Amino acid sequence: MKTYDCAIIGGGIAGLSLSIQLAQKGYEVVLLEKKRYPFHRVCGEYVSMETWDFIESLGVSLTHEQLPKIERLQLTTPKGKSLQAPLPLGGFGISRYRLDHLLFQQAKNVGVEVLEGHGVNHVKRLHCDIFEVKSGTTTLQARVTVGAFGKQSNLDQALQRKHKMKHRYSDFIGVKYHVEADLPEDLIGLHNFKEGYCGISKIEDHRYCMCYLTTATNLKKAGGSIHRMEQEILSENPYLRQFLGFKRLYEKPLAISQIDFSSKELFHKDIIMIGDAAGLIAPLSGNGMSMAFRSSNMLASLLERYFQDQMSWEVLKQLYAKQWKNEFGSRLKTGRILQGILKNTRWAYRTLELLTLFPWLTRQIILRTHGKPFL
Repeated sequence: MKTYDCAIIGGGIAGLSLSIQLAQKGYEVVLLEKKRYPFHRVCGEYVSMETWDFIESLGVSLTHEQLPKIERLQLTTPKGKSLQAPLPLGGFGISRYRLDHLLFQQAKNVGVEVLEGHGVNHVKRLHCDIFEVKSGTTTLQARVTVGAFGKQSNLDQALQRKHKMKHRYSDFIGVKYHVEADLPEDLIGLHNFKEGYCGISKIEDHRYCMCYLTTATNLKKAGGSIHRMEQEILSENPYLRQFLGFKRLYEKPLAISQIDFSSKELFHKDIIMIGDAAGLIAPLSGNGMSMAFRSSNMLASLLERYFQDQMSWEVLKQLYAKQWKNEFGSRLKTGRILQGILKNTRWAYRTLELLTLFPWLTRQIILRTHGKPFL
């Protein structure tokens, strides 16, 4: 049986970008993804410019994609209150359907063995430096196993990760559409409604991504109907009332439930977690995808040193935990605070009034949820 240097579970942004970096350094990498590319994901599809150069260094040319550049933020409340502010670094719009597929193609180009249609159901450390990974009838071995299975996975439950046992912050659902719209292409809007908020911004091919997060309680109040919830709850915001009339480019909305924002373990049974599997920032912060790229870059550098016997396993764990906290600790905390505010319509309105009076506060919040270019 072939033994890989690294087995990566999950083929989203974090997993694919890590696989490319390790393969570019000459390591044997296998990536297991339960779906088949290309496919859509529930995601806001705004990426901070802090990642642009890094993505291009992977061999993915964003310049050729002619993507919309996003430079302004708009916040609104159900009372019709609106605030606009510049985004200091800015970002760009691209669908996960397109971005993940570009990364998938590049992973194959650099020699990553990508196993599509392979959902992992078993991971076990056999001894000090060998893991066994099973997916259906496929069994493989690797020196290191990385969990990059995103914000929600059955593997979390199977592994009995602590955050799944608590169920404290998993009462959230996400819904996404691609729509046709006539809106400024340099603007990302965050529109508050009772116990939730909706983001809308332009992506490729003259489309806009409209994605919202709310509670399962809101859906229950609407009798389990997404359409009814939108008409009765989201439409209280006059901006959203207009946007909900845009032509939708999906037959049905994409939806995901039991989204968990509680603190997560970076290591579980010596599986290393990256991206949303390691920690999920509130979507309103607009920086989840950048964090996924950054975490893969941090881990790739550490794994290279580990594979070259320049550090022990325990030192790798200590350094990764320290770097993760330094890079993302403040962002995650700020995101949770903002999410709590925007869930409450009254507090959202008061916060928006405060930000209108003191524009520098808006800039500080944006800076605390975003990083700096890392390449």
